[in-house]
Amino acid sequence: MSSLNKAMIIGRLGQDPEVRYTQSNTAVATLSVATSERYKDRNGEQQERTEWHRVVAWGRTAEICQEYLKKGSLAYFEGPIQTREWEDKDGQKRYTTEIKALSMQMLDSRGGGGAPSQSSRPSNKQAATAEIDDSFDDMDDDLPF
Repeated sequence: MSSLNKAMIIGRLGQDPEVRYTQSNTAVATLSVATSERYKDRNGEQQERTEWHRVVAWGRTAEICQEYLKKGSLAYFEGPIQTREWEDKDGQKRYTTEIKALSMQMLDSRGGGGAPSQSSRPSNKQAATAEIDDSFDDMDDDLPF
C-alpha cells in the first residue's frame, strides 16, 4: 500500500496572517491556527485542550488569507504535513513542522473574526474555497465572494 500525508483542520487564527514575498515575488502566508477538544475528566468536569498548528499557504491562497482572514477567523485548511530544517542566527539547526495549505475554506461570514452567530454562518454557496493549482494564473482577480 502507498502512503498518505494529509492533514485536515478547522480552527481559529491566533493572529492575523503574516505574509512575505519570495525573491520571485510569490506570496507566502504563515498562520497560527488553534484547534480545541472538549471532554469530561474523571470527575465529570468539562475540560478543554487547545492544540496550535503552524499553517503555510503559498501564492494566491496566501494573498486570499491575507485579504480575508484575521485573528479569530474560523477556517478549514487541508494539505500535507511537512518538516523543514533551517539554521538560526547562531548557526544551530532548527526544525519546523507545518501544514502546507493546498486548500483553504473560510467558515466565518465575510470579513468576520471571532465566533460566528447562527445567522452569520455562510451557506455552501457563500463559503469561499481557494485551491492551489495552475489555473490560478488564468483567473481574473475579481473574486466571487
